[in-house]
Amino acid sequence: MTVSLVPSPRLSLIRLEDGMARHLPALIEADRAQAIIDLETANYFAPLDAGPGPFVLALSLRDGRLLFDIRDEDGNPVALIGLALGPFRRLIKDYGLMLDSYAAAIQDGREVRIQAIDMGRRGLHNEGAALVAARLASKVTIDHDTARRLFTLVTVLHHRVTGPSAQSHTP
Repeated sequence: MTVSLVPSPRLSLIRLEDGMARHLPALIEADRAQAIIDLETANYFAPLDAGPGPFVLALSLRDGRLLFDIRDEDGNPVALIGLALGPFRRLIKDYGLMLDSYAAAIQDGREVRIQAIDMGRRGLHNEGAALVAARLASKVTIDHDTARRLFTLVTVLHHRVTGPSAQSHTP
C-alpha cells in the first residue's frame, strides 16, 4: 500500500465488498472503474473527530445496510458507519432503469434519445449524491463530486449483491 506523505482529508484507496461473484454488465463495470479512478484521483472525505487523513474506505452491503469501514492508511479503524439502505432503494431502482434505457439507446444509435436519457441520468445521480451527503453529514464531510462517485459505487454494490432483476428490468 502506498502511504501518502502529506496529511489530507481524502480517500487514498477505495475497496468494494469482497466475495461478490456476480458479473457486471459492461456499462456498470465501466461506471464502477471510473468512479474508483476518479475518487482515488480527487475527493474530499473528512470523517468528523478523526485525524487529517488520508483514509482507506471499504464499502459494502450487509443485512440491508450500507457500511462505510473507514481506516487510516496503516489499517487502523477510524469509523464504521452503517446506513439503512431503504432511503436509497427508489433512486437505485430508477438509476438502474435509466442505465437500461441508456444502453438500449446506445445500441439503437439514436443520439437525441441518448442525450435526453443522459440528462435524466445525471439528475438522478445528483439526487443520489445529495442523499449520500445528507446521510453521512453527521459523521463525514464530503464534497458533491465525492458524493456522486460514492452513489455510483452504492448502485454497483446493490447490482452485484442483488443482481439485475432486483434493480431493473430489461424490456
